[in-house]
Amino acid sequence: MEVNISPVSEVKVKNKKKFQLPHVYVILFIMMALGFLATYLVPSGSFQRAETATGAKVIIPGTFEYGNNVNLTLFDFIFAIPNGMVQAGAIIFGGLMMGGLVAVLDKSGLLPLGVRKIASLLQSRTILVVPILMTPIAIFTNITGAMEMSLLYIPIIVPLVIKMGFDRFTGCALVLVSTVAGFATAVTAPATLGIAQQITELPLYSGALYRVTIFATMTTIGIAYVWRYARKIQRNPEFSYVYGDGKDQSFIDRETEDSSEKSSKRQKLAFIVLGLGIIVMLYGLFVWKWYFIELGGWYAFLGIAIGLICGMTPSRIAEVFHDGFKMMLLGVLLIGIARSISIILESGNILDTIVFGISRLVGSLPGELAAVGMLGIQGLFNFLVGSGSGQAMIMMPIMTGISDLLGVTRQTAVLAFQFGDGFTNVLYPTAGPFMATLALAHVGYSKWLKFILPLMGIWIVLCILFLVTAQLISWGAGLQ
Repeated sequence: MEVNISPVSEVKVKNKKKFQLPHVYVILFIMMALGFLATYLVPSGSFQRAETATGAKVIIPGTFEYGNNVNLTLFDFIFAIPNGMVQAGAIIFGGLMMGGLVAVLDKSGLLPLGVRKIASLLQSRTILVVPILMTPIAIFTNITGAMEMSLLYIPIIVPLVIKMGFDRFTGCALVLVSTVAGFATAVTAPATLGIAQQITELPLYSGALYRVTIFATMTTIGIAYVWRYARKIQRNPEFSYVYGDGKDQSFIDRETEDSSEKSSKRQKLAFIVLGLGIIVMLYGLFVWKWYFIELGGWYAFLGIAIGLICGMTPSRIAEVFHDGFKMMLLGVLLIGIARSISIILESGNILDTIVFGISRLVGSLPGELAAVGMLGIQGLFNFLVGSGSGQAMIMMPIMTGISDLLGVTRQTAVLAFQFGDGFTNVLYPTAGPFMATLALAHVGYSKWLKFILPLMGIWIVLCILFLVTAQLISWGAGLQ
C-alpha cells in the first residue's frame, strides 16, 4: 500500500489562503446587522427641526435631546430589506431600463459603429482620438451616471486604439478616466446626484452651473493626462506599461468581418431616432425634472423603437433587454439593500444620535475644512460600498444632519459626497465595474495604480479647492 505524504511546505501553501473581501451583499448585510445591534447599544435621540421657506426641514443646532430607546424586533430586521426594495422601486426600475437600452445599442451595432466612424475620420491625426472619444463618454456618464458602460466601451475602443498605433493601456485609460470624471462631477445623474439631492431636500439637479464648471475642469485635466501618456507611446512604444507582453495583438485578432464601418439605412434612421431621443431626455431632465419613473419609461421606449428599426424581432428585443437587465442587476439591488440600512437606523431612532456624535468630532473645524472632512469620510466609505446610489441612501441622511450642524450648505455636502464616492471608483478594487474593466482590458491593478495615482493627487487637490470655494460663496445656501 502506497502512502502519499505531502511536503510540509506544500501543506503550508495549500492551507495559506489569500484574504478576499466578502461580496458586497455580505458587506451590506453585516452593516445591516451592526445597525440593528446599534439600536440596542446607541441611545435614541433627536434634534428639533425647522422648515425653511423652500419647505426643507433642517436641524436646529443645540437642540439634541436623548429620548426613550426604541427596541426593534427580529421582524423589523427581516422586513427591512423588502421595505428598502419597495422604497427604491422607482430607482431599480430606471436602472434596469437603462441596461436594456444600452444592450440594444450594443447588439444593434450602433455603439461600435459610432466609435468606428469617429476613428476612421482620424487616420491622419490619430492622437485626436483621445479627446474626441473621451469627451462624449464623459458627457454621457455625467448625464446618466452609467459607469457600467465602461464594460461595453472596452471591447470596442481598445482594438481601435491599438490599430491606430497606441497600446491597450491607452484604451483602458481613455475609458476609465473619462467615465470617472463624468460620474464624480455629475450634473443630472439620477442614481447619485438625484438621490442625494432628494434626500437633502434640494431642488432636483440644482446647482448645475457650478457643477458644469467642475466637470469641464476635471475632464479637461483627465484628457490632458491620457493625451500625455498616449503621445509618449506614439513616440516610443517602449514607454508602455504593457510593452512586450504580446496581449495587444489578441484584441485585433478578435475583430470579425462583421466590424464593417458602413451603416445600413436602418442604422442611419436609428441614429436619428437616438439623437432625437437624447434631446427629449435632456429636456425632460432639465425642464420637466424627470426622475427614475419617467427616465425608465423613456429608456424602455427608445430601446424598443431602436430595436424594431434595426430589424430585431420583438422576441429578440426581449432577449437583449434581459441581457441588459443582468448587467445592471447587481447595482440596482444594492440600492434597495442599502436603503434597508437607513430604514433600520431611522426606525431605531438613532440616526440623529450618530449625526450628533460625528458633528462633535469635527465641530471645531471651520465650515470649509468640515466640508473637506466630509469628503474624506465619504471617500473611505466608498471602499465598503461600491454603489454610489447605495452610499447616497446610507450616508446622505447623516451628511445632511452634519452639514446643518456645522454650517456647511447642503449643496456643498452633496458635492462632497459626489467627490468622495466618484473619484475613488478607479482606485478601490471594491468599486463598481472598475476591476471588471481592468480585466477586460488585460491591465494589471498594480500597473494601473502606478498610472492613476498622480492624476488622483491632482484631482483631490482640485476637489478640496472646489469644496472650499463652494463654502466660501455659500453655494446653495438659499435652497435650504
